[in-house]
Formats: sequence, C-alpha cells, structure tokens
Amino acid sequence: MKEHDFNPESLMMTYGYKPELSEGAIKCPIFQTSTFVFKTAEEGKAFFELAYGLREKSPKEELGLIYSRINNPNLEILENRLCLWDKADDCAVFESGMSAISTVLLEFLKPGDLLVYSNPLYGGTDHFIHHFLDKIGVHTIGIMPNQSMDEVIEMINDSGKADRLAMIYLETPANPTNDIVDIEEFSQIAKQFSTEDKKALVAVDNTYMGPLWQHPLQCGADLVLYSATKYIGGHSDLIAGAVLGKAELMMRVKTLRTFLGNMVSPHTAWLMLRSLETLKVRMDQQTQNAQIVADYLKNHSKVKNVYYLGLLEEGSEGYQIYQKQCSAPGAMVSFDIVGGEKEAFTFLNHLKLMKLAVSLGSTESLAEHPKTMTHAGVDEEQRQQMKITDQLVRLSIGVEHSKDLIWDLEQALEKVETNSMLELAKV
Repeated sequence: MKEHDFNPESLMMTYGYKPELSEGAIKCPIFQTSTFVFKTAEEGKAFFELAYGLREKSPKEELGLIYSRINNPNLEILENRLCLWDKADDCAVFESGMSAISTVLLEFLKPGDLLVYSNPLYGGTDHFIHHFLDKIGVHTIGIMPNQSMDEVIEMINDSGKADRLAMIYLETPANPTNDIVDIEEFSQIAKQFSTEDKKALVAVDNTYMGPLWQHPLQCGADLVLYSATKYIGGHSDLIAGAVLGKAELMMRVKTLRTFLGNMVSPHTAWLMLRSLETLKVRMDQQTQNAQIVADYLKNHSKVKNVYYLGLLEEGSEGYQIYQKQCSAPGAMVSFDIVGGEKEAFTFLNHLKLMKLAVSLGSTESLAEHPKTMTHAGVDEEQRQQMKITDQLVRLSIGVEHSKDLIWDLEQALEKVETNSMLELAKV
C-alpha cells in the first residue's frame, strides 16, 4: 500500500508529537519548565555544540532539549506543524509579530545596507523602519502601490546603493488597503542585484492571508513572516509571531532569537497548537463571510469604494497577481465611507455585533479606523498617497453567521447621515 500524503489540516492534530513520551496523553501537555535534565555530561556537551553552531548535525540528529529559551517541546512541535502549511525548512516562533519582524530586520541588515520596502505597511513595521533602522544607518526606499518593476529598478539604481541592496521587504496584501504586489517579480529583482558574495533577500509579511491563502516561499520569497496573533492564534487570547524559511537563514534567525530571548512561552505555544487544529475551518468560514460582506458593501449608497481581493476587476493587473499567488481572497475588507471622519466614527460607534478594536484574524469580527488608530504614526503625506484617509474603515471578518453581519452593517450605516441626506433635509 502506498504511503499517503496527508494534507496539513489533517496533520495539525498529531504531527511531531509522540504520546508515548508523555504518559500516553492524546494531546501534547504544557511543558512548563525552564530547564531539562541531561542523561550524561557527554549528551549535554553534544546538545550545546549544536545549539551554538560549533559543529554540523550528523544524519538524523536533532537538537536535544536544553533550556526553554533555546527550545521546548511545545515550541518545537508548534514550529514543525507551522512548516507544513508553507512547506518551509524551518520555523521560529516569537513572543509577538513585531518581535519576529524586528529580529529578521536586525539579523539581515547592517549600517550601510539598502532596504527596499512596499507601502502600505503595518504601522509598527513602518515605525521601526523610519525611526530605528534610520538611526543605525540602514538606507531605505519605500515603493508605492502600482509602481512598475522598471520604476523600482530605476529607484534602486538611482539610490547609489544598488550594490548594498540587502533585502526587499513586502507586505502583500497590504494593511489596510489590500494592495497586492507580485512576489515572484520582486524575487527576480532581488536576484538581479545579488552577487556571489551578497544575496539580496526577499521577506514577505503574510499576516493578511495567514498560512492558508498565500504561500510566499513558493513564489520565490526567502522568508515569510506572520503576526501569529492573527489567524494562527485566531481567538484574540494570545500574542505571537512567526518566521519561516530556508534552513540556513532560519539558523541565523533562531540564533539571534536565543540571545534576544524573544521566543514564545510554552503556554502560548500550547494555545497555538490547539488553534492550529481549527485553522482551516475557521479561515474557510471567514473568507466565505468576507465575500458576502464585500458584495453587500459594494452596492451600498453610503459606501464609495470597497477594497477586497474578491472584488478585483477581472483582467486587471491586481487580479492577475491575485490569480497567480493566492488561493482565496481572504477575510480583510476595507471601504471608503461617503463623508469623512465623522461619518466613519458614526458607523463604528453604532456597530453592535462587530467589535470596535484593532487586530484581525480572530473568530469575532472587528472594525477600526486606520488613519487614527493602527496607522496614526504614519506620515500624513504618505497616508494620503496610500489612500489611508478619513473615509477608510477596516473590517476583519469572523466566523459569525453572515446574515447577522449584514444586519449589523446595515443598521450601523443607517445611522450615518451623508451630505446629500442633509441637503434633502434642508429642503
């Protein structure tokens, strides 16, 4: 009988865990311990040699358990399971999404290097690039949505730092506008500016799509990053981040994590293991609901524009990229309300089922105002260029019944008075 190739969602219950090593427990216990006992001094020596990169692994050798800042059964099993979705060599889980992002940027960028990044970015990433990397002498170029690859190449060449290009950092789809860029084309640009001595890396923040709807490593990226707080955690009850990629790069990421001490705790890892078991069913329901919500909003008189991958115009450049690298449109919907901040706030203040809160990817639906909340720290001129305006509202769609979500949107939009309505009232 042929060996069966199981799908990731089937392996999320058992992969990497041996019940016989834990008193036969069907589920992995929480290994709430700081340190682990070595059988012999020789074993301890061998473990540390691997942990500190003093020698190569022998065939089938695995890093033994040493100390929970370095490794822990909950952490290792979680990382093994996350690798299945993105088909990655290795994974490192962190105590937050920003911890994962900052560790990657610190490890692969040094003073004098050039970083090219896409816009918009999550507000925390934008702040780290502009207010920290700048201070340590990293040169940066921000590219705007819909710029051509020729324009990007020209910007790199014109910077005078083309020979120092170290990384292209992409967030696609972008938070909060759902702008999408071609990962494969950017990977070709990175190759163009790489040399035998220095490889330009491509890192992709895949938080908006989670590990289900887009796989950047399969599109040419070297590293994929997540705020695991979002879809991976999925219940608004933990904070975590993750990085996945090729073994040699992940060794560097994990080594820096060891010395920064920003790994996730055993308890949080255990919670995430539990969340992975329902990841696919949650995300399938969320994207179904999001399409229904987007379809409703696009026909509403008080909604000007809807930004959702499931509404991309067939044949457009964005649609072609979406078809190439995504398997579903996701569960993030943004829209411009007719009016401005007052109308947006009126809508947000009258939601009953959806909750007014930042974050995304959880079982409950959330709504927020990016300009004054998640992207409040972004330069005003940049916000305007990226269409993060007073009118923009961002929705993270959960697993509720779609009819209830539509009812909530409808009753909240009813409370919004537009200029045309006010004019009619005067008459």
